Amino acid sequence: MTTPDTALDLTPAPGAAPFPRMVLAQAGAEVRATLRNGEQLLLTLVIPVLLLAGFTLAPLIDVGGGSRVAFLAPGVLALAVMSTAFTGQAIATGFERRYGVLKRLGATPLSRAGLMLAKTAAVLAVELIQVVVVVAVGLALGWRPHGSFAAAALLIVLGTAAFSGLGLLMAGTLRAEATLAAANLVYLVLLGAGGVMFPLSKLPEAVRPALEVLPISALTGGLRTVLSGGALPLGAVGVLAAWAVLCLGLASRTFRWE
Repeated sequence: MTTPDTALDLTPAPGAAPFPRMVLAQAGAEVRATLRNGEQLLLTLVIPVLLLAGFTLAPLIDVGGGSRVAFLAPGVLALAVMSTAFTGQAIATGFERRYGVLKRLGATPLSRAGLMLAKTAAVLAVELIQVVVVVAVGLALGWRPHGSFAAAALLIVLGTAAFSGLGLLMAGTLRAEATLAAANLVYLVLLGAGGVMFPLSKLPEAVRPALEVLPISALTGGLRTVLSGGALPLGAVGVLAAWAVLCLGLASRTFRWE
């Protein structure tokens, strides 16, 4: 027989959920929203695959000799990371601000840091799908990567943090329409100037030092090195880590909920 001392305590216990649980719940909502958005899926999955297949099969650009797919696949992986972590996230977050979604989130116990962590975790989940798809297409086209896949994963995580911070910094300070225009412009500029589709050696020597410190250049070059059997390039790690710390730090200080 149950006594008052052993009875189940059903007294409400108001209060915020633990921080990790809040972050995971928000990350799950972000992933579901991304997978339901056809435009974002086009940007994050279809365009990188089309670029990889198209430029591998059609010799439209000079990759400097060697296997075309071995040169292009790491660059397309880097492009996929940028598409999801930067362009897609910046645009989606910018319009969440405009339509009041972030304002409602701001009324919850979820902090700015928690929101950024949740969005970055959601990006990593989507990127896992991207990596599987791009690698499968690359293998079908004759790509045979070798080297340290752990080092490649580290570069992708650092690149994700850098691009996620940059996207959130833009979305948290600019109007939605300005974010849309700026994110697409930056995407196109980095696609052309980041060594994704052709070697940086093809560009004027005077501009190469500046281009080599771009996050897309560091991620692309680093992935090409480690997936061709080379050692982890510490220079690329340093560039990506610096961008991640700078952009995430600025975003955490300047991000506006409305």
